[in-house]
Amino acid sequence: MKAVMLAWVVMAKELVDALRDRRTLMMVLVSAVLLGPLVLVALSSLLASFEERAERRELVAVGIEHAPGLANFLARQSIKVLPAPTDYEDLLRRSKLHEAVLVVPAGFEAALLRGEQPQVEVVQDSGNRPSQASAARVSRLLQAYARERGSIGLMLRGVSPELLSPLAVQERDLASTQARAAQLTAMLPFFIMMAVLYGALNAALDTTAGERERASLEPLLMTPSPRAALVVGKWAAVASLAMLIAVLSCLGFLPAQWLLRSDTLQAMFQFGLVEALWFLAVLLPFAAALSAVLMAVAIRCKTFKEAQAASTLVVLAVSLLPLMTTFNQSGEAPWHLWVPALAQHTLMTKVLKGEGVSPEQLLVPVVACVLLTALGVAYVARRLRAAALR
Repeated sequence: MKAVMLAWVVMAKELVDALRDRRTLMMVLVSAVLLGPLVLVALSSLLASFEERAERRELVAVGIEHAPGLANFLARQSIKVLPAPTDYEDLLRRSKLHEAVLVVPAGFEAALLRGEQPQVEVVQDSGNRPSQASAARVSRLLQAYARERGSIGLMLRGVSPELLSPLAVQERDLASTQARAAQLTAMLPFFIMMAVLYGALNAALDTTAGERERASLEPLLMTPSPRAALVVGKWAAVASLAMLIAVLSCLGFLPAQWLLRSDTLQAMFQFGLVEALWFLAVLLPFAAALSAVLMAVAIRCKTFKEAQAASTLVVLAVSLLPLMTTFNQSGEAPWHLWVPALAQHTLMTKVLKGEGVSPEQLLVPVVACVLLTALGVAYVARRLRAAALR
């Protein structure tokens, strides 16, 4: 009972110290509270700009006067044809022009009437995303015009246009609305995990290497207090901050949905209280384990700066492990749930897709995080015990 009280006192003291530190406080506020609104607003603005561009119904062309039939077809589709600037290739390369450019050669209409197959160009730069999207739209329009011309030609010769398409193809997308939305919001779990990581990082380093650098750790070890209680108190303070960031980050997405500008994203992105609770069930054990690992890494260092360099490996691992789901096209594997960071990213993505997470799937990463936490705390206690003996 005395050890529990001591751990509580240490935790309270560490929390007060951490929140008194403006750097930690700013990290908590900026990374957690503003994370959801900022990410969703940025994503929504990007999609809204694509939607706005698509609704403009404009096409940039060179030599459209050589194709009156095509110009007539575009006018019937309510497409406004704009002249391309003379340096359109340079503008496309520098991403200053966001529309693909249709280039119609001289003699296009005459070649078409002779029954030849004139060629047009759709110029875009694959490094310029908006122009790439615009090129797909222009290509669809040209294909529609080609089908119309082909059908008219066949009907004039008394042939049914249906001979050109002996079969009809209908695509059926099995993905649910939430699964399609998850393709747009796939980076949200990654951002939340990074917020938790960086929120715990400063507190973990300050309570171990920072105290050693300030020469306040040794006097603490000279007290007769049990080392385990000291370590648990320090870990509980760091874990509490990390968990606070997780809670603020997840709940921040709820009001952030009101800021969505994109109608498509607003209709597809469904993140309610149930999804937030699933996120927290996945993230809270991860925050506890991450705090213990960061303390275990920093306890070996003599200065805060040295601890920052040593913790780079942890930051790198948490950043790169979720990318395995991107590079691995064979889908999820059972062992993914045993790897911290990868497991949390996998489960949060499933929640965003609207797929159910079974208790067994949740239990595996929780067990892995508990084991990691126990190992990290035990290692820190052992290092402090050895430091006290010296």
